[in-house]
Amino acid sequence: MLSATEFALLATGIVVVLVTPGPTNTLLAAAGLRNGRRRALPLIAAELAGYLVSISAWGRFFAHAAHAWPWLPSLLRVAASLYIAWLALDMWRQAVALPGSTQRASNVRTLFVATLLNPKGLLFGGTIFPAVAFMQLPAYLLAMGTFVCLAAPIALAWITFGAALGSGRSGWLEPVKVQRGASIVLAVFSVSLAWAALH
Repeated sequence: MLSATEFALLATGIVVVLVTPGPTNTLLAAAGLRNGRRRALPLIAAELAGYLVSISAWGRFFAHAAHAWPWLPSLLRVAASLYIAWLALDMWRQAVALPGSTQRASNVRTLFVATLLNPKGLLFGGTIFPAVAFMQLPAYLLAMGTFVCLAAPIALAWITFGAALGSGRSGWLEPVKVQRGASIVLAVFSVSLAWAALH
């Protein structure tokens, strides 16, 4: 099981990393802006599922096989940066489009894949989650349960932020400008990720 110190570091690391802007949080806020809070709520499950798969895979990878394929992390970072760049371009083009039912389904898939490729999953699996979490089932369940309990309200906060922008309660910001600003954030994140992977 996790020691009290490991648990405290895990919880702190989860909160610090998840509150920072990134591709998943940007997409959550944009969904709240476009669709409203209630319609964007299913995206929380997509985010949690994406992180569950990503963190588990990276954790097992680093616990057992990272030394065998030293080039793989760089390759995956480049692939993630290309996908995030595509998301940025798509968000810029769709900034004025009204959401529809088909877009909502696409958003769930898009958010899942973006979270799956989000380098925060690498950070969680490789450094923030203790190695014992990927060696012992009770430690894994405790660590992942803690992650879910902290990630869900943070995701809701990002959706609520976007919904507040869309409802006009933030008056001084226009939704189209916010969406295009979000696409720029994604583009910058994509470039920085590719740069880090190639240097």
